[in-house]
Amino acid sequence: MTLTADSAAAQTAGSDAAQETVYRPRHDLDLGRTVGVLRRGGGDPTTIIDGQVIWRAVRTPLGAATLALRAAGDEIRATAWGAGAAEALDRVPDLCGARDDADGFDASGHPLIAEVASRTPGLRLTRTDEVFDALACAILEQKVTSMQAFGAWRFLVSRFGERSPGPTPRPMFAAPAASVWRTIPSWSYHRAGVEPPQSKTIVRSAERGDRIERAVRAAAGGADSERILTSLPGVGPWTSAETRIRALGDPDAVSVGDYHLAHEVGYVLTGTRTDDDGMLELLAPWAGHRQRVIRLIYASGVKEPRRGPRLAPENHRDR
Repeated sequence: MTLTADSAAAQTAGSDAAQETVYRPRHDLDLGRTVGVLRRGGGDPTTIIDGQVIWRAVRTPLGAATLALRAAGDEIRATAWGAGAAEALDRVPDLCGARDDADGFDASGHPLIAEVASRTPGLRLTRTDEVFDALACAILEQKVTSMQAFGAWRFLVSRFGERSPGPTPRPMFAAPAASVWRTIPSWSYHRAGVEPPQSKTIVRSAERGDRIERAVRAAAGGADSERILTSLPGVGPWTSAETRIRALGDPDAVSVGDYHLAHEVGYVLTGTRTDDDGMLELLAPWAGHRQRVIRLIYASGVKEPRRGPRLAPENHRDR
């Protein structure tokens, strides 16, 4: 792994000078499949995929920063703007899967998994280290459709997050700090379509936000991180797994309780649906790398034929 600064102050956006770096991974890297999964819907104010460039708005101790990533041959060209630009650039290797360790993973146990792994060698597991951001986002996604969750995330981050600097394709915002999530008024959550159980879970978790961040980052492994997260009221195995997948790049996290996941895993691996217990049994041969297998399942493009209309979103704002 090589991370070297090529230049600074290469261009300006308002009063923010751009800083640039080149990251040369030691492994194959598909930037879109690795970092692009962080985008929560097409209108996500924190992540934009604009052609070959992935834009990220991030919060740092020095303030908001904007990071633009572009693959150029075997290199990743990174440019950052804002007071936190240097820290944003420091995060590039982890975003690109530098800490993703595939040792011990054997794809040969299933012909489709082996085939997908062979044709997607650049699929890595990203890691943001933004624990509370991932937790808040996962809580918003509890028990609702993706469209509802993404809309709530967009509404709340755009109104309470920090505007990110630089020549972004459209206005971008870094997600609010835990201290801000804690003070968002109840009517704003209601206007965003967030049910009281979810908004209360975010507020209660935000009261311990800094301690959660430190404890989860310091945890020795997935089980310790899960124990810390699920100790929070309203945070169960599904929310913990979704948080660990995004923030920590946990290669073994499985979102038990997901509305679709067990069906998809069962269909791809056996041709028939299954439930959570059946999914865990199917994934057991890849213990330690179950999230990696799930990502390969998504990358396969194989989908169960739709059996009926999509789940209709509920409108809670008229209550």
